[in-house]
Amino acid sequence: MSLILYTKNIMTKITRWVVLGALFIIPFLPLFVANSFFFPFITGKNFAFRILVEIALAGWVLLTLIDARYRPRFSWTFVLFSALVVWMAIADAFAVNPAKAFWSNFERMDGFVTLIHYFAFFVVAGSVLSADKLWRKWWLAFLGGSLLVCLYSIFQVMGVYAIHQGGVRVDATFGNAEYLAAYLLFAIAISLWQAFESKRKWLRYGLFALTALELLVLYFTATRGAIIGLVGAAVLGAALWMFEAGKRGRTYAAVTLAALVILIGGFFLVRHTPWVEQNPTLGRFASISLSDGQTRFTIWHMAYEGFLQRPIVGWGQEGFNYVFNKYYQPSLYAQESWFDRAHDIFLDWLIAGGAPALLLFLALFVSSVIALYRNNVSRSERIILLSALAAYLFQGLFVFDNLFSYVPLAAIFAIAHAGSSRPFTRLQNMKSISELSFETIALPVTGVALLLVLWFVNVPGVRAARDLITAITPSPDINTNINGFKQSYADHSFGNQEITEQLVTFAESVVRNQTATVVDKQTVLTYAMQQMQAQVTKVPNDARLRLEYALGLRAGGDFADALTEIHLAEQLSPNKQSIYLEEGIESLQSGNPQGAHDAFNKAYMLDTSFKDLAAYAAAGDIVIKDVAGGKALLQKVYGTTIVDQDILLLAYFQIKDYPDFIATWRQRVVDQNNSVDAEFGLAAALANAGDLAGSRAEIQAAISQHPEATSQGTAMLNQLQQMAPK
Repeated sequence: MSLILYTKNIMTKITRWVVLGALFIIPFLPLFVANSFFFPFITGKNFAFRILVEIALAGWVLLTLIDARYRPRFSWTFVLFSALVVWMAIADAFAVNPAKAFWSNFERMDGFVTLIHYFAFFVVAGSVLSADKLWRKWWLAFLGGSLLVCLYSIFQVMGVYAIHQGGVRVDATFGNAEYLAAYLLFAIAISLWQAFESKRKWLRYGLFALTALELLVLYFTATRGAIIGLVGAAVLGAALWMFEAGKRGRTYAAVTLAALVILIGGFFLVRHTPWVEQNPTLGRFASISLSDGQTRFTIWHMAYEGFLQRPIVGWGQEGFNYVFNKYYQPSLYAQESWFDRAHDIFLDWLIAGGAPALLLFLALFVSSVIALYRNNVSRSERIILLSALAAYLFQGLFVFDNLFSYVPLAAIFAIAHAGSSRPFTRLQNMKSISELSFETIALPVTGVALLLVLWFVNVPGVRAARDLITAITPSPDINTNINGFKQSYADHSFGNQEITEQLVTFAESVVRNQTATVVDKQTVLTYAMQQMQAQVTKVPNDARLRLEYALGLRAGGDFADALTEIHLAEQLSPNKQSIYLEEGIESLQSGNPQGAHDAFNKAYMLDTSFKDLAAYAAAGDIVIKDVAGGKALLQKVYGTTIVDQDILLLAYFQIKDYPDFIATWRQRVVDQNNSVDAEFGLAAALANAGDLAGSRAEIQAAISQHPEATSQGTAMLNQLQQMAPK
């Protein structure tokens, strides 16, 4: 009997350490960047998280069979989280694109497969860390990861490490300042909580110092939504402390509230001073206004319209791009071309799973708040965790989630669940399995299941993310790239759409490459169009895919089929100006100036407030030889008839209006401060107009001003020599 108990204890210990090992690595995943993967800041962290959770889940299943302490327990937080997962499985099954709703893509690594991993993390952490009373150590590990992330950020501020997204907004190992800021909101709350709870002075003061460092790094992210979330959480926390604490605590809370009011009020008063406006970080905070948020308001309205169309099951996870296309507002023309998120977590849930999804998500918060108030926890734990949840919700009004806003959120849910849970009687009373059953049935079955899950959930994506990097890396032999793309497809991952988009972009670059052979151009373009056609057939209602397919067809000179795809894209997104602009260019290149005129004019009339759209409309007039009408529009919008725009240069060249063509090129030289490219472009324009002497003089002047371009200028002079009449 003693031998059996000893063996059982050994099995429990080994399995427990496997689970704990996986759980305690997760807090350090923010540091992991898989540079050999496509989207290295996203894919590496997410694949690693999935693998660790799968290992922890397998170990936990074994633990539940041999030790009743680790078995699932009932709480309303557990029930609501389970209901959310079940509902999203239903919603994703009815999604516009169910495959993408389930698997997501490399750029986001979201979707149902990630949601169920968050749930598994919630269950395992809530069981194991609570049963073994290891939550404090896990959170300290989380803060250890936060310290390393903050140190990396400080090196970015100092210029030792580059900021990956450019500019001055630090992004650490997240590659995105907003992702870093969301992570820091939780880190700040946890470090404060652990500081208040710590009995050791050196640790307490060290954690307060870490909090200060995290606040400093959050400032350097210049993320306005997170700052608003932090201020809102601080106000809530101070108010709760005043309500719950004794006289001394109320005094401290009142001082904190007063300091916040003074700080915010003082900043408001000096927000228009030069030292604020000229500071890249403070200037962003000072620019917060309703007008500054107009783009977000427009996107939110589009999301709401999409919700009204599918209020029950939504559009599925990763479904917002369909809403964006269908309800696109022309006022967004100057923004980024494609949005795949509503940039509001509440609207994102409405789009993903309809009203039930949002209600279940919010109910999770309510159940957690109730649990924290009913649990026998300290005041600091209760108030600070509630403030962390509030900060998450505040900043969630303006951003969308990522892996390390979800992980600490799921961990807080797990704490709330564990503290308010009670056993499922039947599960608790089940007998533990025997050593023989464990070794001959449970362990092999669980091990095989784990290997299958690890393989099918992760390996194809890991391979494709790696092989795609090989495919898009420049190579002297085009076949190396093509083979890389073929291998990426052969991996059978969820990233085929992104692989195809990269393939089309690569094919277009090869077609434009003057050193590439005709055979290479034809080979890669044919392959790209075959893959894009297959992708469009699989996902026919994506306007972005249709437009990308059209651009690839145009690169190969297939203007008729390109126009067909553009017309289909217009049906899917009838108010998107960029699609009509592409239609106009296709029409112009296929010899249909009237079609170009009509398309350019339609794009302009959707919203006449954009100057460059007026240039397209003027070009449309010019190509049908209504030069006076085009110039009248330019005069009205720009205050001049000579406007430096590529489309106008193309239009003048198309009708052989060389005086205006050359005048526009001269304006470009002025606008670009006599850059060598502009001057050589003017020289080429003069040559096209037959003014070889003027072209030669322009080239010589460019060489004189830009000696570094002598070889290029000499080559152009030699070409002019060959063009001269003999």
